[in-house]
Amino acid sequence: MDAMHTLPQLFAQLGLPSEPPAIEAFIAAHRPLAGDVALYRAPFWTPAQRSFLKEEIIEDADWAAAIEELNARLH
Repeated sequence: MDAMHTLPQLFAQLGLPSEPPAIEAFIAAHRPLAGDVALYRAPFWTPAQRSFLKEEIIEDADWAAAIEELNARLH
């Protein structure tokens, strides 16, 4: 199994700026996400980003840890 991915790698995979200051700015701009809103249902994702996030969490794929970290930081 591949090593777990990092938050910067997740941002790059989503087509977003992946430098730490850009990640912090994204999180600051989009939090807090309402507690009852699943990360992939947040309104700021593109359809492709939403699909990727949903599929990776459902499959508990090697992206899951980074997605869960992002989820926690946005909520």
